[in-house]
Amino acid sequence: MSIAIKSPKGFINGRASHRKLSGFLTTVLLTVGVSASALAETARGTVFEDLNLNGTLDDGEPRLQGIHVSNGRDIATTGEDGGYRIETRDGDIIFVIKPTGYRTPVSAEMLPRFHYIHAPQGTPEALKLRYPGLAPTGPLPEAIDFPLVAQDESGPFEVILFADTQPQSDTEVDFIRDDVVAELIGTEAAFAVTIGDIMFDDLALFPRYNRIMSQMGVPVYNVPGNHELNFLSPDDRYSLETYKRLIGPPTYAWSYGGVHFIAVDNVDYKGFDAGREEPSYRGNGMYEGRVPDDALAFVEAYLSTIEKGDRIVLFHHIPLRTYQDPDAPNINTVNKADLFRILSGHTVYAAHGHTHTTEHHYFGTDDGFTGDTPLHSHVISTVSGSWWSGPNDARGVPLAMQRDGTPNGYHIARFDGRKMSVRFKPASLPASHQMRILFDSQFHQMAAPIFRDVRHGGLTAGRITGDQAASTDVLVNVFDGGPNTTVLLSVNGGGTIEMTRVEEPDPAAHELFERFSAQRKPWVKAEKSSHLYRADLPAGVRPGANTITVTATDEFGTEHTAHAVMEMEKAAP
Repeated sequence: MSIAIKSPKGFINGRASHRKLSGFLTTVLLTVGVSASALAETARGTVFEDLNLNGTLDDGEPRLQGIHVSNGRDIATTGEDGGYRIETRDGDIIFVIKPTGYRTPVSAEMLPRFHYIHAPQGTPEALKLRYPGLAPTGPLPEAIDFPLVAQDESGPFEVILFADTQPQSDTEVDFIRDDVVAELIGTEAAFAVTIGDIMFDDLALFPRYNRIMSQMGVPVYNVPGNHELNFLSPDDRYSLETYKRLIGPPTYAWSYGGVHFIAVDNVDYKGFDAGREEPSYRGNGMYEGRVPDDALAFVEAYLSTIEKGDRIVLFHHIPLRTYQDPDAPNINTVNKADLFRILSGHTVYAAHGHTHTTEHHYFGTDDGFTGDTPLHSHVISTVSGSWWSGPNDARGVPLAMQRDGTPNGYHIARFDGRKMSVRFKPASLPASHQMRILFDSQFHQMAAPIFRDVRHGGLTAGRITGDQAASTDVLVNVFDGGPNTTVLLSVNGGGTIEMTRVEEPDPAAHELFERFSAQRKPWVKAEKSSHLYRADLPAGVRPGANTITVTATDEFGTEHTAHAVMEMEKAAP
């Protein structure tokens, strides 16, 4: 069951009151690298079990001890009376960290509501932001109380992972609705997370988008990306004013089923392009991937409260590292070493979006991360694929294949105690569609002028002559594959050979974008894929029809199998 609560300005989860508080017992304040004396005010309140679901602390409702509350830097822990105190600056967002076994309120749009925005003067009017920011919240309330409701979180659970839904227009919001949300209505997942680039600069689309996402019927957590920015902000400080108003804090955490989830804003906005005569309303500011000092302090403080063996799931939009260009500051996290120092000793899975490619990276001792297992960094497949590029299918929805040849889609993470696995789900396609088998037999298969003479897909289809057999390779795109994926090939049920991972463009993506260039976004082109596998055509292929079988085993031990039929005509005498 969900509840939606209307609250005073600034308070988005329950009740801000001016009641007198007394009887506070010990409150633990965990501060990392920040001087408490530099902070001017103290926020205080109570975390309580909201038995009657009215969002207000009533007589007889249990006050909860040991619950963490944060200002985005420090963490306070409630005492025996459920009370907390935490230092607060103008612009801070005070939030409760949802513990395992409880839920926070949600809005009518299924957005978790667990925070209070302290913006006494609101967003400065002098900024003249294109999209409205924060209204003034006035003085800090005497009490900021956080309601929680008990819920059962025992047993395995699943989480839906989205990245880069990124609608550029109302029509592209239609595509999100029809291609993804419709098939997830009634999902049994515990919640969903969208890891940035929720929008494509047009923040006026947020309300409609949120209403559509709510139809899944589960809470939807969000992480900001570089396309949720207020571009007229002179720097990073005011770059997420609209996001904060509509969604909430950009950096926060919650726990579910004993797993700790941490969302971090790592888009460091440098401000609008000052080289122009007039600031650009449409987004020309520079940014880089960087975890700010306050977020680093928050992550370190939170990790100090949990056991080393607990599973950590980290979300931030810009990847730690990408195959596209490992040195480019706008697609990599430049201070990842600081994050590794803090995360070391923990079991960490990190998920990102941003590049519209699917990638797996692993960080260990050489990178500054120490632990029993490497840190697994997963750049997940995007909902918008190639930014909703065509051609369209029979529904009028773009095929939107990613630049690396992966279908647009999302991922589902499954947790069972401290174990986890992740699987890819292509949008509006069967869950079993996990790879594409191609045949590299045409020397000019990537040459656009040749496309006019051959049907779409014909250059990489399974028909060759005996004369081509010696120069034909089998090429497989395992959509969510990576360095720890094993891919085996067999012909006609015979012995298997292991395929070799290569980094090159997927011919299917290249052909799609070239054939339908008028229906794709102008910047879209095929890029090197990190999950292509190549092998020589096995000697077992015989004249006539042959069955090609490919089995891919991912790092979680999950097997995926696909088949293709290859026809070989006899070689010329």
